[in-house]
Amino acid sequence: MLAEPSASPRSVPTLPLPRPRTERSGTAAPGRRRYWIRLTAALALLACVTRLPSFRWPLWNPDEGYLAVQARILASGGELYDTVVDRKPPLVPWLYQGAFALFGDESLMPLKVCAVLAQLLTALLLASLARRRWGDPAGRTAGALHLLLSIGLNPEDTQAATFEVFMLPATAAAMWLADRGRWAWCGAAVAAAFLAKQTGGAVLVPVLWLLWRCGAPRAAGWRLAAGGALPVIAVALATGPSGFLFWTATGSGAYASFTGSELHVLSRALTNSLLLSAACAGILPPVARVLRIARTGAVELWLWLGSAALAVTLGFHFFGHYYLQLVPALALLGTAALQILPRDRLPTALLTTACAGVLFLAWGLLAPRPELAHAQKVAATVKSRTEPGERVLVWGMHPETYWLADRAPASRYLTAGFLTNYSGGRNGPQVGEKYAVEGAWPVFREELTSDPPALIVDDSRGKPFAPDETPSLRRILAAGYERAGVVDGAVLYARMR
Repeated sequence: MLAEPSASPRSVPTLPLPRPRTERSGTAAPGRRRYWIRLTAALALLACVTRLPSFRWPLWNPDEGYLAVQARILASGGELYDTVVDRKPPLVPWLYQGAFALFGDESLMPLKVCAVLAQLLTALLLASLARRRWGDPAGRTAGALHLLLSIGLNPEDTQAATFEVFMLPATAAAMWLADRGRWAWCGAAVAAAFLAKQTGGAVLVPVLWLLWRCGAPRAAGWRLAAGGALPVIAVALATGPSGFLFWTATGSGAYASFTGSELHVLSRALTNSLLLSAACAGILPPVARVLRIARTGAVELWLWLGSAALAVTLGFHFFGHYYLQLVPALALLGTAALQILPRDRLPTALLTTACAGVLFLAWGLLAPRPELAHAQKVAATVKSRTEPGERVLVWGMHPETYWLADRAPASRYLTAGFLTNYSGGRNGPQVGEKYAVEGAWPVFREELTSDPPALIVDDSRGKPFAPDETPSLRRILAAGYERAGVVDGAVLYARMR
C-alpha cells in the first residue's frame, strides 16, 4: 500500500490512508466513467502540449538515429546482435521496426506519436495509483505532475522517442499491478521495462517490497518470478542467448567505467540534477516539509525513487535521458506530500511546476540544433557522392547520418564508440582501440575488407577517436582511400578505383 498508518498517530502527522474499496454500484460507475473520460482528455491534451517540440525536428538525438538505422537493417533481413548491434535490449528496436513496416521508414512521426501515448499511459497509471489512495484530486495532480516534470531536462533528452520514454509505462504498470496483487502480470511488466532498457528492471525493488508488505502467499512470489522470467527467456531465445547476454550485460565493462572522465561526468551529473530540480521546484519544498513534520509511510515510493536513482548512476554517464526514470516516483511523492499540507499549497505547487514546464517547453521550441544541422549537411553530401546501393562508413557518433542520407552502413558497429570506447564525452585515457568491445576490431576489419565502403566519412572532428589516434583505421584509409573533401569539419575519403 502506498500509505501506512503511523505507529503514533496522536503525535506524528501521517498521510491520509488509502480509501477502502467499495463495490461498484449503478450510481458510482457513471461517476467513475466521467472522471476518467475527463481526466484522460485533459491529460491527453497536456501530453500533446508538453511533447510539441518533438514534432519540430526530424529527430532529436543520436539514439533516435541509431534506432532508425537499426530498424532499417532489421527490415532488410538483418539480425539483432549479429548484423547490427547495440548495448540495449530489443523491445524498442522492434517497436521502430514495426512502425517502419506499417508507415514507412522516411519519417519518425509514428514513433513521436507513440512517445506521446507512452507518456500519457504513464500519467494515467500514476493517476490511478494516486486516486485509489487519496481521492479524485490526487489522481489529477499525479497525472499532471508527471507530464510537466517529464520535460524538465534538456529537450534533446526529453523530447526524443527513445528507450526511457518507452520504459516508463512498463515501470508504472508494474507498480499499478503490484498494488492490486496481480503478481504474474506485474512480473511481465517488470520484464517489459527491462526489455525496453536494462535499468527498467530496478522497479523490481519496490515491487518486492509490496509483495512482502501485503503478506502474499509464497505462490504469489512464484507467479511474479515466472511472469518476469518467461518474457526475458523468450526474447533471449529469439535473438540468440549468447548475443543477448553479451550485448545487454557482460560486454559493457569498459563502457561502464568511471575512470578517465571524472570531472566531465561529474559536471554532467550536476547539470542534469540541477535541471530536474528546477523542474521540480514546485514539489520539492512540500516533500521536504512533509519529511520534516510527518511520517509519510510511503516506503515503496522512496524505494522506487532510490532504485531509480541507483539506475541513473549505473554506468557512470549521467546522461539527461537517464533521469527520466526518476519522474514517476517524484510525481507520486509530490502528490503524497500535498495531501497532508494545507489545501492552499496545491495551487502554488502546480502553478510553479507549470511555469517551469513552460520554460522547458520554450527551450525545446526555440533552441537551435547545431549537431542536427551538421548531420544533415554531411548526409546531403554523402547522398550526392554515392549511389543508393553503395555502403558508406561514418566514423563518428552520429548514426543518424546513415538514415538521413538513406545509405546502408558498412559495419554492424554504427558508431565509433564500440571500437574505441568513446561515449559522448569520455575524454580520458580509456579511449582507444584496446578499449573496444571484445572482438570488435577483427570483425570490423573483415567487414571493410570483404565489402569496402564506397565512402568513409571521418566525423571525429578532433575528438580522441580520430584516425590519427586509431592505427587500424588509419591503415585502412592509407591502403585504399583518398581524401575527397571536407564538409562542415567532416573529412571525406573516397575508395580508389
